Amino acid sequence: MGDREEDEELQMALRMSLQGSPPAQPEAKRSKPPPPAAESPEAEARRKQRELMAAAAEKRLRAAASPAAVSVARSSPQPVVVEPAAPALEATKEQEEEPEQAGVSMEEAKEVEEEEEEKGEELPPDVAENLWAMVFGGGVSKTVLAQWSNQGIRFSSDPETTMGLVQHEGGPCGVLATVQAYVLKYLLFFSDDLSNPEFSNPLYTLGQRRFYQSSFAAGDDFSSLTDDRKTRALVHAMVEILFLCGTEKRAVVASVARANHGKIDAVLEDLSVESAMDLQKVLRTSTFTSRKDAFNTLLANIPLFESRLGAMLFLISALLSRGLEDIQADRDDPSQPLVTAPFGHASQEIVNLLLCGEAVPNVFDGKMDLGGGMSLKGIPNSVEVGFLTLLESLNLCKVGQYLKCPKWPIWVVGSESHYTVLFALNPNVQEENELEERESKIRRAFDAQDQSGGGGFISVEGFQQVLRDTDINFPSDKLEDLCNAGIIVWSEFWQALLQLDKRAGGMKDPTGLMGKKQFTIFHFNGIAKSVLNGNASAGGSSPIQRPRLCKLNVTVPPRWTQDEYLADVVSASTSSSKDDSILSLAPPVQTNQHAPLVDCIRTRWPRAVCSWAGDVPSIV
Repeated sequence: MGDREEDEELQMALRMSLQGSPPAQPEAKRSKPPPPAAESPEAEARRKQRELMAAAAEKRLRAAASPAAVSVARSSPQPVVVEPAAPALEATKEQEEEPEQAGVSMEEAKEVEEEEEEKGEELPPDVAENLWAMVFGGGVSKTVLAQWSNQGIRFSSDPETTMGLVQHEGGPCGVLATVQAYVLKYLLFFSDDLSNPEFSNPLYTLGQRRFYQSSFAAGDDFSSLTDDRKTRALVHAMVEILFLCGTEKRAVVASVARANHGKIDAVLEDLSVESAMDLQKVLRTSTFTSRKDAFNTLLANIPLFESRLGAMLFLISALLSRGLEDIQADRDDPSQPLVTAPFGHASQEIVNLLLCGEAVPNVFDGKMDLGGGMSLKGIPNSVEVGFLTLLESLNLCKVGQYLKCPKWPIWVVGSESHYTVLFALNPNVQEENELEERESKIRRAFDAQDQSGGGGFISVEGFQQVLRDTDINFPSDKLEDLCNAGIIVWSEFWQALLQLDKRAGGMKDPTGLMGKKQFTIFHFNGIAKSVLNGNASAGGSSPIQRPRLCKLNVTVPPRWTQDEYLADVVSASTSSSKDDSILSLAPPVQTNQHAPLVDCIRTRWPRAVCSWAGDVPSIV
């Protein structure tokens, strides 16, 4: 059959399709293209044009068809193979006019070609509705939406804070700080493995990690980091988090339609995401079971995650990786949105999802049984990077050992309204001597029996279990005193342990070799604040916007004796007294500086003394 006859039959088929009357024998109406080896370049170009035209016509037919017709068409698919045809579309003027004669423009044909190339799947409308309601609820304000749709995941351009992610909007700090913690893990401790897309985090014991010193430990100068190393660390962090949310089986990556053709700025220029319908129109998702494939896709799409929708897209990726049903099952109260009103902050559930892979709302270890078949959900197992909070220093919650003692010395730090990051360059800051390990074991056993929500007291039955689990042998008279009230309070139990010789399971050390710790730790606050530029001209210093990095020197005094403990309790309760004879009973400590961050640090290292140079480190 000649080309002219083919064109006439194709045009007839297209006209009938556009009129809603499909040909009786559609397969017979399409000429089977000859083998590629027998085609001339001109014939191949015309064949590819006809395929694009036919695909465009089918697209318009599907759009105009009834739901029933669409269902029938889907049940009997007739695939159209669209091959890359950029060279073939360099046609003559006569060839360009042919689609118009058939009722299909070249623009429509090219649109079909782009859609065939577009990777990712649309979310079903009902899934988009559920996702939107889960994240933002029903009455989200435009201010909150603006915060979450104008925050990219990008590094600071300031040399001193170049390893840190910058936050310009309030709200998404919980996502940024947690991603930052994982980025630091890779930059500090795995910098030699960043070029390997299949790199899988090895499992280190505490004994092995203590020698795994960061390459920055000697000079703590982060300005030498290259953009490539930072980008790869970010991608490794994203891959690890998403597979953690996907129970190490899968990762879902969310993207924006048509943003993978180098058109990100143009696509996002007038894009507004203010409803589930808006989200459903633009969101595309891809699911990966291979870390290498996920890594390469994320690496190719880093400009999109650096764009103003980056933080929102990554949160959506984590939620879909976990699965929306599992997210709701993780939560104690799934009726509340994950982004909290009225200020749009990331909830603890979001932070926990990125830290441990489950959107649990609490920070204690495991589950807390409330009786009657009810329980509260906490952190299920050990984590790579941890969490500390100012709220614990205010006795509003109790952070468990999983989050306090992560595998790597990096912690997300929570305040009432913001999340920042605390990190050390050496894992040995978490080393414990014999007595510290003993205390940790006893505390874990006590907390396991504490059903008060972190109130610090347990029942007599629970206390007996603690003694059995930790091999503590109190004299019978002391045991009777502790159990007299029907409940055992941690502070009274601890005082009794300080008096009990360690050979009987207590904490009293007759050798006095308890030592003290000294180490350096860093605090990073990613929110950009105005600081004076010291290099400004003589006309006056000019403010610049940059995150803040603070270096703290930390000293943890020796463990106190019982007399010193009681003396400190007295001095703390009479801090307004001018009686020097009372205050002098407390153990001497070095002069220290105080800030809310120090209170957070003391939840991890009790009685820690901190000092720093320059501005006070801020956790807000």
